[in-house]
Amino acid sequence: MRAPSLALAGGLAVCAGLSPVSAGTHQDVVVGDFAAGSLSGWHEKVFKGKTRYELVPSDTGMVLRADSQASASGLFREMKVDLDKTPCLTWSWKVDGILDGLDETTKAGDDYPARVYVVFSGGLAFWNTRAINYVWSAGRPLGSSWPNAYTSQSVNVAAQSGPKNVGQWVSQSRNIRDDYETLIGGQAPQVDAIAIMSDSDDSGRSAKAYYGNVRFTPSC
Repeated sequence: MRAPSLALAGGLAVCAGLSPVSAGTHQDVVVGDFAAGSLSGWHEKVFKGKTRYELVPSDTGMVLRADSQASASGLFREMKVDLDKTPCLTWSWKVDGILDGLDETTKAGDDYPARVYVVFSGGLAFWNTRAINYVWSAGRPLGSSWPNAYTSQSVNVAAQSGPKNVGQWVSQSRNIRDDYETLIGGQAPQVDAIAIMSDSDDSGRSAKAYYGNVRFTPSC
């Protein structure tokens, strides 16, 4: 998939006038309230064919289902988040299968059944935009990181890896401020956008995933 984080961020470079979502509080910042049946604030970005996203019922309430058929499109939400107040991103996800046999360090293998992007806009200096891409990897070591095959400005992180948890809901929590300092370097700026994507366009295969609520919290 062709660097969706930076393609999304191209439209984020001029949104510096938005007010921080967490201004004046240390409460959770809700990014995706899928359990309430809401996609408010989310927009679609199509790269190659449309991955189908829809809210569906589950045992725990509504969740977001993504169905990719050799396609690559994502949902993104522009919002500023102060990482000094809410540094931890939490979400849950489930995949029906992994895209095994791919070299995920190459463009031909840059497909994942589930991704969650955190985008840091460079403002008017759009070339300074950075992104961290948490993926459900097929075979990269759990917790490992590597440059996105299409751009060095985006870093992939194997938040889940392999078939062990396929078909099960997995809860994730990442300290974005710490990850930024470790993976990109320097003091983490505010977050400017979050994106969700399931894609299988490079391999021409199919992938299905489910996403639960997404939020920023004061602690992990």
